[in-house]
Amino acid sequence: MKTMMIAAVAVGFGGFLLPLASNGQGTPAEAQVNALEGLFGKNATSRRSGAKGVCASGYFVGNDAGRGLSSASVFNGSKVPVVARFSIGGGNPKATDKGRSVRGLALQFSLPKGESWLMANISAPVFFVARPEQFAPFLQVRTPDPATGKPDPEKLKAFNEANPETTLQGAYLAKAPVPASYATVNYWGTNAFEFINAKNESTFVRWQFVPEAGTLGLTDEQLKTMPDEFLADELRNRVAATPAGFDFNVQLADKSDQLTDPTKVWPESRKVVSVGKLVIDKVEAGSGGACEAITFNPLVLPAGVKPSADPVLQARALPYAISLSRRLTEAQK
Repeated sequence: MKTMMIAAVAVGFGGFLLPLASNGQGTPAEAQVNALEGLFGKNATSRRSGAKGVCASGYFVGNDAGRGLSSASVFNGSKVPVVARFSIGGGNPKATDKGRSVRGLALQFSLPKGESWLMANISAPVFFVARPEQFAPFLQVRTPDPATGKPDPEKLKAFNEANPETTLQGAYLAKAPVPASYATVNYWGTNAFEFINAKNESTFVRWQFVPEAGTLGLTDEQLKTMPDEFLADELRNRVAATPAGFDFNVQLADKSDQLTDPTKVWPESRKVVSVGKLVIDKVEAGSGGACEAITFNPLVLPAGVKPSADPVLQARALPYAISLSRRLTEAQK
């Protein structure tokens, strides 16, 4: 039961950190990181969420459509260096690769004139909470009682009934197949952002990275034959043979679309535009790499891209910084 409940939490985290209400553990952001450590353990030098992952690198090339929507230099058509991190949701660095939790694709685009664009994308079209304040009870009702080793099922049931939007991501992942590869699953940015072009025209978008190899999942029978560790090596072998490509697609919002609730998807009828191509052409041979010192804070944006007023998005920066600080301090010991 304990394993099942921790897996459920991993579904929700998706590599993201949100602030908890302060409860005597310091600031709200500190309390949130402390809560992650309380659930998954203090895994020294590991990320507090999205703990298990592999670093990679490559480049991005933008296109005319991207330049028409945003003046950001990432779309200028040249090769933009990219650092990437593929990951498993949750704070357990030894999590199984066979779990029905989110997969993450975090990116750092290194742009001219010292600009950076950081992203944290997940393999679900919706986030697990609609508001930052939902995170605390979401986590608490899934935390096992030390006396029993299990969460309280009645508290979990009551929370889910009172906050049905927090069950949408888990429902999606429960129906989706376990990805056969980090390179054969879609990755969504579930928050809205504002693109501003050279004419100062504004368009709100959500984006998705779509694998050129197509989506491919594992059947239940295939899962039985797989080891708990296969995704990192599969990606290394795949990229060593042929670089892995992803189309960077953006969905354009209509005036009626919800910009501040990442648990709500936009209608499929909304226009989708390909704004460039991401290529992964190197995967680290082992743990570590350039991604280890990067927070992938999605509020780090280039000129031509602005965050929406989504409170979930706005709440990210400080917990990311606290987690990084702790990891780096642990590494020095």
